Amino acid sequence: VKITLFSSKGYDETFFGRANEGGRHELRFLEARLTPDTASLAESAGAVCAFANDDVGEAVLETLAGFGIRLIALRSAGFNHVDLKAAKRLGMTVVRVPAYSPHAVAEHTVALMLALNRKIPRAVARVREGNFSLEGLLGFDLRGKTVGVVGAGKIGRVVAKILLGFECCVLAFDPQGDDELKAAGVSFVDMPELLAESQVVTLHCPLNDRTRHLIDADAVAAMREGVMLINTGRGALVDTKALIGGLKSGRIGSVGLDVYEEESDLFFEDHSGDILTDDVFARLLTFPNVIVTGHQGFFTREALTAIAETTLQNVTDVEEGRDCPNTVEAS
Repeated sequence: VKITLFSSKGYDETFFGRANEGGRHELRFLEARLTPDTASLAESAGAVCAFANDDVGEAVLETLAGFGIRLIALRSAGFNHVDLKAAKRLGMTVVRVPAYSPHAVAEHTVALMLALNRKIPRAVARVREGNFSLEGLLGFDLRGKTVGVVGAGKIGRVVAKILLGFECCVLAFDPQGDDELKAAGVSFVDMPELLAESQVVTLHCPLNDRTRHLIDADAVAAMREGVMLINTGRGALVDTKALIGGLKSGRIGSVGLDVYEEESDLFFEDHSGDILTDDVFARLLTFPNVIVTGHQGFFTREALTAIAETTLQNVTDVEEGRDCPNTVEAS
């Protein structure tokens, strides 16, 4: 199959090239994001491979369907950026990579917790300037602290297990529950109890109509004073203006983000020479108790290998008429 990959970088070419050893598929890599304006670049393709911040809405799908394209291969786990109803109406198949490496994102999540708590970025910057003062770098032991894990899917499950290793008291909220985590010592509670009791809250649930702005002004008000909030899930799980309000009031003590609700025009590109026009994001960066990374939680060798191999296997399954276990459809 001739596959056009949008939003591709050099590392995509490297890992997809390895996964495509033997050249079964013809790969065309484009740096451009998939949008209504760029969809025509896939005119000669048999399938389109989209990433997390590509626009796979109705207008884009209609353009692609007009070219005879019937397969959208997502190289991400989330599919909130895809209009699944439009895809079904147009007779298009959508496949994804549901579990490329939950450990990659989980470990990055805990890295953000540790970096925030022990003020690692500030400490490193001081030492580089010859300042070895410890003033302002006071942290706390994670051991014995209550951490709330919102979403006990593949990533949340790994996060909970890591935190149990730190001897944290782990609470979790997930409608499905998890017997293995319960047996390991995780307590499943409702969302109000998790927010009220947790000194650290970390988000690992999918983005949908029910979870959009899950952390809003009311949720912030329900949290413990000085709470640490981590989001390595989806940006729109958090209402950024409410988050800023919580930081200003002191209700939120620190924030670690690997995602941002308006990230599509920022992340994965070098804007170091540009004026930052997103005033909300710019305000967020002024807080010394906020760490933002640019959606790099997935970015490990193991994860990129799994993403490329699974994506191409999905395409092969569809091409050969087999049932693909990673197909997603409108509910």
